Amino acid sequence: MNLAELFRHETDLESLYAGQTLFNEGEKGHLMYVLMSGTAMIMVRNRLVETAEAGAIVGEMAMIDDAKRTATVIAKTDCKLLPIERQRFNFLIQQTPNFALHVMRVIANRLRKTDAFL
Repeated sequence: MNLAELFRHETDLESLYAGQTLFNEGEKGHLMYVLMSGTAMIMVRNRLVETAEAGAIVGEMAMIDDAKRTATVIAKTDCKLLPIERQRFNFLIQQTPNFALHVMRVIANRLRKTDAFL
């Protein structure tokens, strides 16, 4: 599921320039993001665990629980991101079962990758 395609008509995007940090490991999270364009590095304990590309989601765990961020996300190239707040996330989960499955797959995949690194 390419979320950049699903949300292609959205106009309320945030810009992140190469080298800028979107959020840091250990911070409180209130939003998740769909990476609409560009690439971003997902870092855990200062180690690169994934390079996210357009269509990827980041910060999704903040929608599931109230724990602190488990990763740092830094723009590798200039990025455009769509912020998604909890209320919209819950609506998407309820109205679009494939979205819910996609989020679960992303979380499972990232957990497996992080376990392999650590």
